Amino acid sequence: MPRDKTESHNRIIDAARKEFLEYGFADASLRRIAAGAGIQVSGLYKHFSSKEEMFASLVDPAIEGLMERYRQIESSYFAGIEQRDPGDQWTDQREMVQLMEYIYDHQDAFRLIICNSRGTRYAEFTHELAVLEEEVTLRYMQELKKGGHPVREVDEREFHLLVTASLEAVFQAVIHDFDKKEAMHYAETLEQFYLPAWKALFGL
Repeated sequence: MPRDKTESHNRIIDAARKEFLEYGFADASLRRIAAGAGIQVSGLYKHFSSKEEMFASLVDPAIEGLMERYRQIESSYFAGIEQRDPGDQWTDQREMVQLMEYIYDHQDAFRLIICNSRGTRYAEFTHELAVLEEEVTLRYMQELKKGGHPVREVDEREFHLLVTASLEAVFQAVIHDFDKKEAMHYAETLEQFYLPAWKALFGL
């Protein structure tokens, strides 16, 4: 990409981030974005085919990184399944702390996703993340059963609600505009609150 086009692209990205953070996707104005970038509205379409593609460019890298983090956590769960006590293994993951740390390393992107994505495909992000977490956790519990661990059966509809509630609890830090120090303290509190409940639910 030639230098002048790269500079224009970066100005658009910066202007779009500010616009979406202030107004949300639905109320964001391409005219204001273009003005903030110092170009005509028609110039935006040399870089992005639509407003949603512009929004996606701001959040997709953070989501892809989060999915990679989940794959790493999943691998570590299943890698140690035969050697370790499942309750201790769950405790050691500190999943809520890891999730919060990642969110706050990409704070603008997750504020856009959680607070400003109405009208985009990202509006269902928490639900989609809950489904992923449910699938991995239930598969892990099945593997524990195969290994001879007594695991309590759970109602899958209830489990979906509980997982969704726990994820929404994490994202409340973003919604309530916690700074990173406050958010990480809150994540520790969430671990203390939820971890015994998860263990009790599955009888671990």
